[in-house]
Amino acid sequence: MDRHGKSERMTVLHSLEELSLLPGPVALAIGVFDGLHLGHQEVIQAALEHAHQHQGTAVVMSFEPHPLAVLRPEAVPPRLCGPAYRRLLLERLGVGSMLLCPFDENTASTPAEMFLDTLTRDCRPLGCISVGYGWTFGRNRGGNIHLLMAHGEREGFAVYGVPPVRVDGQVVSSTLIRDAVAAGELGRASSLLGREYALYGEVMQGRRLARQLGFPTANVRPEAELLPPYGVYGVQVEVDGQMCAGVANLGVRPTVETGEASPSLEVHLFDWSGDLYGRSLEVKLGDFIRPEQKFSGLEALKKQVEADVILARGLAEARAEGKNGC
Repeated sequence: MDRHGKSERMTVLHSLEELSLLPGPVALAIGVFDGLHLGHQEVIQAALEHAHQHQGTAVVMSFEPHPLAVLRPEAVPPRLCGPAYRRLLLERLGVGSMLLCPFDENTASTPAEMFLDTLTRDCRPLGCISVGYGWTFGRNRGGNIHLLMAHGEREGFAVYGVPPVRVDGQVVSSTLIRDAVAAGELGRASSLLGREYALYGEVMQGRRLARQLGFPTANVRPEAELLPPYGVYGVQVEVDGQMCAGVANLGVRPTVETGEASPSLEVHLFDWSGDLYGRSLEVKLGDFIRPEQKFSGLEALKKQVEADVILARGLAEARAEGKNGC
């Protein structure tokens, strides 16, 4: 992985035909995979294990754009996970290849059987298909796990229909996670994701106002389309292999911005200094300290930032002591 958090090894394909370039048997994990939550991880793990057992290639296959953008544009959900962060998370799972299958009117109108025939033809050979048990596909959602199994038995590939994963009695889903994030229930979101909830994005050039206030920040432009409530959070960020605690403001900076402003995540790391411009950071959001608010001026803002830093640092130190058993 390079200094920007990007994989050097991930092979990204953009057409079904390119599957023929990969060493078979090909183990496909198919789905939208927004957020890569616990349920998605089970689907992907089944493909990874099959590829390992048969000395093949595991491929995570998703669709661009989101199928609902073609089928029901008014119902497209905001993304939990942008493309760069999804790629990083897939690499951590051990995935070396990803197929971003174009989804358009032609794809939507393809019969399920024809779609499977294409996969069988393009993989050399197709070793398995792993999906969520309730996954449907093809024209009018005519394909399901039973059609997959029948096709697999006929063509000689395995099918894994992964049952739903439950947390606290509820089926893990991207919709459930979106609800938790929107409500600011980030602990709940983390339990459904199977990892700490984080925002990921590139550090952009800012106006350097925070530096004038005595607290230099990295101005991160989040990839995610769905954001938690605006406000100040305690955060954890890994920089050059070192985990750094800090405080961050998520929002539109109403004290210093006028008119419409894109949301940003301004991150101040305790006891760290250096150049972060151009890097991509994974910012793990922890304690919610206060909502974002507009102050009367920079002096009032500075006093509040000082108080935020003191509180966030204290929370971070208490958490570190707890982990160390103190």
